[in-house]
Amino acid sequence: MSFDLSELFSVKGKIAIVTGGSRGIGKMIAAGFVANGVKTYITARKAEACQAAAEELSATGSCTAIPADLSTKEGRDSFVSEIKSREEKIDVLVNNAGAAWGATFEEYPDEGYDKVMDINVKAVFTLTRDLMPLLTKDASSEDPSRVINIGSIDGLRVSTTDNFAYGASKAAVHFLTKNLAVRLAPKGVTVNAIAPGAFESQMMEYMLANFKDKIEGENPLGRIGRPTDMAGLALYLASAASKYMTGQVIAIDGGRHLGARS
Repeated sequence: MSFDLSELFSVKGKIAIVTGGSRGIGKMIAAGFVANGVKTYITARKAEACQAAAEELSATGSCTAIPADLSTKEGRDSFVSEIKSREEKIDVLVNNAGAAWGATFEEYPDEGYDKVMDINVKAVFTLTRDLMPLLTKDASSEDPSRVINIGSIDGLRVSTTDNFAYGASKAAVHFLTKNLAVRLAPKGVTVNAIAPGAFESQMMEYMLANFKDKIEGENPLGRIGRPTDMAGLALYLASAASKYMTGQVIAIDGGRHLGARS
């Protein structure tokens, strides 16, 4: 039995996929993986941005871009085929790619609702399903592969913004995480979710540009999340230290979902 930190928390030599890895939370996670010896594949819909992010992250390790539109079956099939042509197994899958759509209740469009649900929920399920042969290869209860789904605190509480589909989709991701955790544990795969609060991202760009002081003022810790906060949690969930953890939804938001600071 070893309690050596370098063994408990090491991810060196693992192979990971981070969807939506060209920016925001996905890029934070990918950066943490790459810098700590994980061979990392990132995917994003915009090929140029995906390639640029991979080139930037490759300065500290191995990062490869495979652009794909995961909101479509054709895009997912193409991505899975490309991964299978490159790797025999995958140790970590981070389902981060997501979308939001804001509109009033009365004017919320069907296409907006469908878009959010397709990328935030359906793509998480189908990509995990289709990559299962790579995730289960050589996996066991003592050395499990990991699926890390990115949810949101908006799936834990009712948001005051008009992102009706977004909150519903993230609550679905949280429940799907628990469902898959039970189903996949016997195959040697753990499934956990991260529920972020406010972090620097394109999705949060408008809110942070106009209401950052208010957002930070209401947060119990008095600030928004930093890249190292997100990368640290993802590294933990990919390491041996968390191999007995599955089906958990971990909020990383400075305590904001518990209530505003008085």
